[in-house]
Amino acid sequence: MNPNMGPDALAVRLLDGAPRLLGVSGLQGSGKSTVAAAMVRLAVESGVRAVSLSLDDFYLGHDARQALGREVHPLLATRGVPGTHDLHLLLSTLDALVDPATHWPLAMPRFDKGRDDRAPREHWQYVDGPPSLVVFEGWCLGVPPQDDTELGLPVNALEREEDAEGTWRRFVNAQLGAYAAAWARIDRLAVLQAPGWDVVRAWRGQAEREHAGAPRAMDDAALDRFLSHYERISRHALRTLPARADVLVELDTTRTPVRITRR
Repeated sequence: MNPNMGPDALAVRLLDGAPRLLGVSGLQGSGKSTVAAAMVRLAVESGVRAVSLSLDDFYLGHDARQALGREVHPLLATRGVPGTHDLHLLLSTLDALVDPATHWPLAMPRFDKGRDDRAPREHWQYVDGPPSLVVFEGWCLGVPPQDDTELGLPVNALEREEDAEGTWRRFVNAQLGAYAAAWARIDRLAVLQAPGWDVVRAWRGQAEREHAGAPRAMDDAALDRFLSHYERISRHALRTLPARADVLVELDTTRTPVRITRR
């Protein structure tokens, strides 16, 4: 984002009239985590009790996903798609954040991507009182399930070679339908709309190059395979979320907002 519309400037726009629970949806590399953090910081600086949480922090632990991979489909051992999150924990956390009867402090989970596992409980975030603003961000927030007729043809080599019968993508799509219970708790949905799937691959590749040499950093082949898990839902999100967004932020290839539309 350029200085004319950096994360803080966009955060100010999104904070205007913000409800209790604001969802920020954006594909990988779109800047949603940065914008969510800016929103919370600016809200706190203005005297508003605010907190952010990420869908990524609700991934199932490593052992749970390995078990899912054995019991349902091997591709579910890789975190990312619906079905690899602890949906019960997510729903209970969202409800507790807005429930006047919640006993504080409230523990919110943290996921350690370096270890590919849930962080120890002592590293979780603790919220010490009811927030006036909750910013909930994630890569597939608000995305509806696909129609069954769309699931037959694979979208990439991963689906063609490792999910030839469609077991994995049908399971993931069914799980995405269950995530609607979480989406329904969002009072307003802001969508950071990427120009297309190809730029998402470029954005994530840039991030990996910046962390080259770090533990679990991916080379191009590993990154392509990893992103293949996300491609189907990401393309579906690009098609469907603009019509579902309460605030649509259209990005160019440099992540600069070029248009903001409110509905």
